[in-house]
Amino acid sequence: MTKVAILQPSYIPWIGYFEQIINVDIFVFYDDVQYTKNDWRNRNKIKVLNDSSWLSIPVNSSTSKNINEVFVDDTKNWRVKHLKSLKQFYSKSKYFDEIYPILQNNINSDNNSLSNISISIIRDISKYLKLDTKFYLSSDLGIGGDKNDRLINICKHFNASSYHTGKAAQDYIDKKLFDNNKIKLLFQEYKHPSYKQLHGDFLPYLSIIDLLFNYGKDSKKIITKESSDV
Repeated sequence: MTKVAILQPSYIPWIGYFEQIINVDIFVFYDDVQYTKNDWRNRNKIKVLNDSSWLSIPVNSSTSKNINEVFVDDTKNWRVKHLKSLKQFYSKSKYFDEIYPILQNNINSDNNSLSNISISIIRDISKYLKLDTKFYLSSDLGIGGDKNDRLINICKHFNASSYHTGKAAQDYIDKKLFDNNKIKLLFQEYKHPSYKQLHGDFLPYLSIIDLLFNYGKDSKKIITKESSDV
C-alpha cells in the first residue's frame, strides 16, 4: 500500500503542504509544469506585528517556462532582504536559533534555480521534523502524459494504492480515470490549527516557518493535530 502526493514546489509553503508530505510515502515535486506568476511558487507570508507580509523571490521568467526553468533575479538583493525580515520579526521566537540557520543556508546558497531553492528548503524542514517521506522530482522520472494521464502514470510508476491531493483538485481531476486504474483518490480536508504566535492575535495560512520558529520540532504534532486548540 503506497500513498503518493504530487505537488508543485513552493517557496517556504504553508503547514497544509507539509501535512500532505506527512500523510504519504512518496512525495513528487511537480517541477516540470508551467510556472505561474503571482502564485505560491515564489512567495509566501510571514507574521509582522499584527499583520502578515509577503516574502517574494523576484524571478527572470515568463509564464511560458516550466517551474524548473525559472531562475531568481539576484539584482534585486532579495536574499539579504528576506533574511533581514526573518531576523526582524522572529529573532525573539523560542526556536529562532534552530530554524534560522536552515533558511540562511538555503537562501544564501549559490543556487539560482527557483525550484531548487524551494525544494531544498522543504527537504531540510522535513529532515528537521524527522519525516520519513521519500522525495522525487517529476523532471527526473521521464514520465509523460497529459494532465490526468500523467498523474496516473506517475502513481502507477510507484505502484500507488492512493493519490493524495488538495481539495481544489476536485474541479479538474478525472475521478473515473483513477477508479479505472484502481487508485484511490483522497482530497485534503485540512482544518487549520491555531497556535501561539509572536506579535498579537493569531493569523492562519502563513508559511510553515512561523510555526517552526515558535514550536520547533513540536510543530509536527500541531500540523497533524485534529483539534484547532493548542
